[in-house]
Amino acid sequence: MKKILSAFALAAAGFAAQAQAPVPGAAVANPGTVQFSVNGMVCAFCAQGIEKRLTKMPETGPLYINLSQKVVAVQPKAGMSIDVAKVTAQIIEAGYEVTASQPLAKTVASIRAEMKKK
Repeated sequence: MKKILSAFALAAAGFAAQAQAPVPGAAVANPGTVQFSVNGMVCAFCAQGIEKRLTKMPETGPLYINLSQKVVAVQPKAGMSIDVAKVTAQIIEAGYEVTASQPLAKTVASIRAEMKKK
């Protein structure tokens, strides 16, 4: 059963990546920070599980998780970029639903500051 769920998670991540794939020849506005909308996070343990998975990825730098806003923001390490499909797969494998992802021309610190104001 677990293998079936893992295969499903990877397939879903693949479909999400295809839906968000850039148009060939189009410039990518921001290969940096990506903000994910995530359903199912309800407690600090949820956030900790996602954080643990994402910090193991070699390309991820600063993270921000906001339970009340259902947001996970991921900033890449210097000189690297975030693979949306891989991050989506990690969040799904942790047991949560990614409903959207959006590249932002902001740092995780600025996203955190904006969320605190809300």
